[in-house]
Amino acid sequence: MSLFVTSLNSGSNGNCYYVGNETEAVLIDAGISCKEIELRMKRLQLSPSKLKAIFISHEHADHIRGLDVFSRKYSLPVYITAPTLRFGRVRLDRKLACSFEAHTTVSVGSLQVVAFPKAHDASDPYSFTVSNGKVRVGVFTDIGVPCQNLIQHFSQCHAAFLESNYDEEMLDKGSYPYYLKHRIRGGKGHLSNRQALELFVKHRPSYLSHLFLSHLSRNNNCPKLVEELFNQHAGSTHIIIASRDAETPVYEVRASEVSTKTVYINSPLPLSAPPPQLSFDFC
Repeated sequence: MSLFVTSLNSGSNGNCYYVGNETEAVLIDAGISCKEIELRMKRLQLSPSKLKAIFISHEHADHIRGLDVFSRKYSLPVYITAPTLRFGRVRLDRKLACSFEAHTTVSVGSLQVVAFPKAHDASDPYSFTVSNGKVRVGVFTDIGVPCQNLIQHFSQCHAAFLESNYDEEMLDKGSYPYYLKHRIRGGKGHLSNRQALELFVKHRPSYLSHLFLSHLSRNNNCPKLVEELFNQHAGSTHIIIASRDAETPVYEVRASEVSTKTVYINSPLPLSAPPPQLSFDFC
């Protein structure tokens, strides 16, 4: 009962995360082009035919850039709220647009996806967990503060993509204008290394096997700095830096034991029946 996870890209230039089992998978966000999603999945030997849905966290371009083309090409249902669809000006095929509600489970084959609200400067932003009933993976980026929702869901994850966007000193001394610095650290922007580390140290469950440190700033952070900072406190948790420029390997996450094995899936297995389509009127 494993889940297989990878970051296809993570950063202000594009975000796209893959979570699935042996027969079906979902994407959380599609902020890189259709071509890049295809190329990176091909390099990882992941077949798009396994994808059953895309879940969109919010309308910023680095989370939806490739959405319309990719979803249309593979006829993938897109779970997106009405405000996100409207403000993102996404041109979805109408029959592919599905709604979701906070704290309500959406079943995608044998996967269960739950959304919860987060603090970010978007119209209707959410984070997600994906579960197969035994293993739970969280995608927690673009978060202004570590709210109780985040703490609760993070503390139940076997693996998580957790934002560690900026080093506070680098941001303070950097060249960004004041308004942008304030936006980043003002409570509806991004998590700092310190905030992410505090969440990890205080609230990680004993079974958290993989932590993907995500959405690192190119100008206000350093991957080596983040990796060294978290490795000091990692214990049995495998620390992975999610790149701004390339995909990570595919990691297998198990419920019963810590696994740091890199897994490449060579060919798609027989597909289960697609999940029921949810119709939603966004007019």
